[in-house]
Amino acid sequence: MEMWFFNKSEGGKGMTRTFKEMEIEGKKAYVLFDTGSMRSYVRKEFASGVRWRTIPFKVGLGGRIYEVEEACALNCAIEGLGFDVEAHPVEELGYDERGRRMDAIIGALAMEKWVLIPNPKTGKIDLTALRKREFTEF
Repeated sequence: MEMWFFNKSEGGKGMTRTFKEMEIEGKKAYVLFDTGSMRSYVRKEFASGVRWRTIPFKVGLGGRIYEVEEACALNCAIEGLGFDVEAHPVEELGYDERGRRMDAIIGALAMEKWVLIPNPKTGKIDLTALRKREFTEF
C-alpha cells in the first residue's frame, strides 16, 4: 500500500492543520478543513448516490493527479450540527502527518457557505454560526 503524507506548513510557529472527526452520510470520517483548497473532495466510499457530471478538471491530491468529472451532495454533521457540502469523489486523499487516512477535504467554498472558521493556532473550528443557524447572504 502506498502512503502519501501532508507536511505541516512552514508558515508560522505554532500553526497546525485543522482536522476534525465528523459524520459524512452517517459514517464517521476524518476530515481536513483546508482554506487553501477552493473545492471539497471526498473518498468515493463516503460519497452519496446524489451525483452529477461536471466540466472535467485535473487536481493533485494525496500525491496523485486525478481527472475529476463528477460532484456529489453530502449530508454532514460536526458536533451534531448538520450541514451539506458539494464535493468531488476521488479514490484517495492521502494521510496526515501521523499516518491517519483522510476521508474528506472541506474546502473554502463550503467553509464560507456555513461560516466554518478554522483557527490554525489551535486546530479548532469556530462553529458559532452553524450553531445559531443564522447566515448572511450577499
